[in-house]
Amino acid sequence: MASLDTELLRSTSKKYEGSPYRLFFAAACAFLGPLSFGYVIGYSSPAIPILEKEGLLDKNTVAWFASLMTVGALAGGPFAGWCIEKIGRKKTIFWSSLPFILGWLFIATANSATFLLIGRFLCGFSSGMVTVCVPVYIAEISTKSLRGTLGAGVQLIITVGILVAYALGMKLKWNVMAFLGVIPATLTMLAMIFVPETPRWLIMQNRKTDALQALSSLRGPHTDVEDECRDIEEGIDSKESFYWSEFRRPELLRPLRISVLIMVFQQLSGINAIMFYTVSIFKSAGLENSEGATVMIGAVQVVSTFLAVISMDRAGRRKLLITAGTIMCITCFTFGLYYMKVSQGTPASSLGWLAVGSLILYIIGFSLGWGPIPMLIMSEIFPARARGAASGIAIFCNWFCAFLVTKEFIVAQEILGTAGTFWIFAAVCLSGVMYVWRYVPETKGKSLEDIELYFLGKSMLRI
Repeated sequence: MASLDTELLRSTSKKYEGSPYRLFFAAACAFLGPLSFGYVIGYSSPAIPILEKEGLLDKNTVAWFASLMTVGALAGGPFAGWCIEKIGRKKTIFWSSLPFILGWLFIATANSATFLLIGRFLCGFSSGMVTVCVPVYIAEISTKSLRGTLGAGVQLIITVGILVAYALGMKLKWNVMAFLGVIPATLTMLAMIFVPETPRWLIMQNRKTDALQALSSLRGPHTDVEDECRDIEEGIDSKESFYWSEFRRPELLRPLRISVLIMVFQQLSGINAIMFYTVSIFKSAGLENSEGATVMIGAVQVVSTFLAVISMDRAGRRKLLITAGTIMCITCFTFGLYYMKVSQGTPASSLGWLAVGSLILYIIGFSLGWGPIPMLIMSEIFPARARGAASGIAIFCNWFCAFLVTKEFIVAQEILGTAGTFWIFAAVCLSGVMYVWRYVPETKGKSLEDIELYFLGKSMLRI
């Protein structure tokens, strides 16, 4: 009898959520933004050595070229948080492509370092915007049974963009690669014309008729969307304004603290440092083809993130974060062990298996949990009226920590040694696991309105 009730509940839920194909189309259009973002990340690895060789970048400007992306993102994230409230989620994604296009054109036509740096900043600005507006858009158009899968898909597409840049970098010149970067950004602007605005934002604007049309477009014309629209209306007071002082209230402060700390743990886990060491690790193991090594790591990221996508709405966010963080903690410790042995005189080639194995396992762990889930949780746990401001704060903290790690990693090595630095990363990963286990609720299978009620203390649901 219990199993019959379960099957009835599942079939009712599927009928309520409608056909997923229209939702998949809208998500695919939005995913073009993260594809551009991933291409920006991957571009620097093959391009910087060639730009140095041709004299367009020197040692000082190389550092700026690498870091200006994070500086641009620091500005782009909060700006997108403001935009998604004022002009909507869809239009913000549309306009986020414009700095991408301008940035790539600056880089592609550059005849000096100045144009390269301007282009990199503009691409970083768009990247910051994408990390706010796309996760929020995906979360607000998704059904609760697919929100985890599609939300994790954002990180999957980012890794695809990175892999594409790595692969193209093996064959194409830096300026041709930059011209190609214009293509996904242009396609994003064209694609967003054909998808609806999110029903939640439309209801906040007192546009219920448009919200019903958007839901019908996303769920299918034969799906009864009245109940879903009513649930959204009950969870949103369109007449209620948002004030920054409200972040002092527990129902907003708690999810903000969770999102910010998860972002901080993500960036302080050592991901940037380990990616920085990829080439040297493979060389120490006797693999001299550094370009092939980066492509291999990019492929590992894509496959591992795909596994996270198909597991997200089965295993849940908490289990994946705890499992992934444990893997990352262990591998950061073994990284430290490797560099300690090398510093004591052990030949690096004899321990290459340890370094390469640690690298691959760390990338798998990161891609399974701490890569895709922080942005997903950010898009889920804030109430609709505060989602823009809160997401802007969380993304700002994320990019600020990324900038600090990138800038201060060499200093940390000088003070603590390479082994000590990686052991610090291991401690951060362990702290992240403990924090998730103690404080982060499971949002799998819950509507955004149920999650909001949970933080308000008005829901009987166990999240």
